[in-house]
Amino acid sequence: MDLAKHNPAKIWIAARSAPNAQSVINTIESTSPTVSVKFLRLDLTSFDSIRNAATTFLSTASRLDILILNAGVMNVPAGSVTQEGYEMHFGTNHVGHALLVKLLVPILQTTASESNVGGGKADVRVVFVSSVAHKYPPSGGLQFDSFHPNSRSKSLSANALYGQSKLANLLYAREMAKRHPQWTTVSIHPGTVKTDLQKSTDGSLLIRAFQKVVVPLIGVDVEEGARSQLWAATADGVENGEYYEPVGVAGNGSAFAKDDSLALKLWDWTQKEIENVDTGV
Repeated sequence: MDLAKHNPAKIWIAARSAPNAQSVINTIESTSPTVSVKFLRLDLTSFDSIRNAATTFLSTASRLDILILNAGVMNVPAGSVTQEGYEMHFGTNHVGHALLVKLLVPILQTTASESNVGGGKADVRVVFVSSVAHKYPPSGGLQFDSFHPNSRSKSLSANALYGQSKLANLLYAREMAKRHPQWTTVSIHPGTVKTDLQKSTDGSLLIRAFQKVVVPLIGVDVEEGARSQLWAATADGVENGEYYEPVGVAGNGSAFAKDDSLALKLWDWTQKEIENVDTGV
């Protein structure tokens, strides 16, 4: 909503279904009536849905200045998988986002080469919403043999699987910044935000107690939690490839988060998984 106050030409709200997005769209339209708001159907657990969403966007939009990748799942039931068979946390939080960005690279490149609406050089931003949970992944940071459900993934807690997916967000943003310097790619931790993520009950007893008792007391509302995303998307001085904690604080990533060889390994693995998916636009 705060982004809409800056009078962008158009905002796209991506969600699995129109009712999920409609309340946000209604609020934006009531507070910023001059801003065009569009709904984009997107389910990150499905390559077909991601492809269709990207195709719709590319055939309709003329530019993409800010892309915020903030969907996610947390503490889902053990053994849950995406439509392509990835472990649900990793498939949704990392692979789905990676595929979406890959399919939108053409319009990001085009926009970055053009002038912005005000006449200056375009300042394109891609913001991955990671989490401080990236500091609590499985041993080794990323366990590649757990990305598809097997005995390895089943031996890991839901919290470790979530932390692994959030570390992947951060590492992927770090590597993307090197490969696409024509725009700014960063990752952020939004803070402890009171969202539907905390409604899951599949984590450990300690985590469930934290979610049900502590988060309501110390967590910030969604509007406050969005400040880090908005800062990363609009502020001056944002460093390409950096990870930020609220608001605009750099340098607090874990040792794994700064492991360039791990980032490269993840990048290469991901490209092989998504290389054959295209929009045809």
